Amino acid sequence: MAEVTASMVKELRERTQAGMSDCKNALVEAGADMEKAVEIIQKKGLAKAVSRAGRIAAEGEVATWVAADGKRGVIVEVNCQTDFVARGDEFKGFVKSVLEVASKTPAGADLGAQKYPGGTTVEEARAGMVGKTGENTVVRRWASIEAKEANGLVHAYVHAGGKLAVLVHAEGPDPRNHDFRAFVDNVAMQIAAMNPMVVRKDEVSQGQVDKQKEIFTAQLREEKKPEQAWPKIMEGKVAKWFTEITLLGQDNVWDPPAGNIDKIRVELGKKLGGEITIHGFVRYSLGEGIEKKTEDLAAEVAKTIEG
Repeated sequence: MAEVTASMVKELRERTQAGMSDCKNALVEAGADMEKAVEIIQKKGLAKAVSRAGRIAAEGEVATWVAADGKRGVIVEVNCQTDFVARGDEFKGFVKSVLEVASKTPAGADLGAQKYPGGTTVEEARAGMVGKTGENTVVRRWASIEAKEANGLVHAYVHAGGKLAVLVHAEGPDPRNHDFRAFVDNVAMQIAAMNPMVVRKDEVSQGQVDKQKEIFTAQLREEKKPEQAWPKIMEGKVAKWFTEITLLGQDNVWDPPAGNIDKIRVELGKKLGGEITIHGFVRYSLGEGIEKKTEDLAAEVAKTIEG
């Protein structure tokens, strides 16, 4: 029988995204015939893939949808294990279909239980994707925003090919006005770039403020600042912190001389003849909060062959 080499295992893994051990076993079973080994991996399908469902899925795509009238928008994050699969038509088609389902799903509902194109559920389709790609696939989270005001608008911004996305809910004198829409688009990019915690100061809880003050107090103690100066220094630190974590308090990134977001908002409102309000936002960064495992593919192949 022909020898199963490390390069063959690597090639089969790249073609099927199956695990190293699975690739090696398939090649052994196929007598080192690559095409036959691919077929063996495919035939094992979901039953084999289920045992791989615990693998970390931190790649994938964040996608958005906004209704034609701008009154509702949704955002979803769907994860897989490798960028190779994330860029594939199969995965992208799945994300598109999940987004379509989310666009018709009430806020807060279990997206996995919703009907998926073809008669299955989203969860059943997800499990099928695991079988097709050989990778763990996760519909990790989703959210929707609805603009119920007469002049409300939901706007989406997607950055870096689906690595980061934002939904913004705003209201202005005329939601169709070009300057208003440009401002909302810039605000969405601001949120993507600067990652504010909330829109405005009054959304920050007293508990969060107290916790931050504890951190600042520890810093002052470490820096050996005189205690009589602490109240004034603390006041300045807290004020600066608010400008960093609130959207309206942040200096804008698209035209720095124009000042912070709140100043631009107020001045544009005066120009357009009415109040402009940012009601809220949702920001998803792909894989945030997921601990990614760094793997040395060459070492993994060698270890598999030796084992």
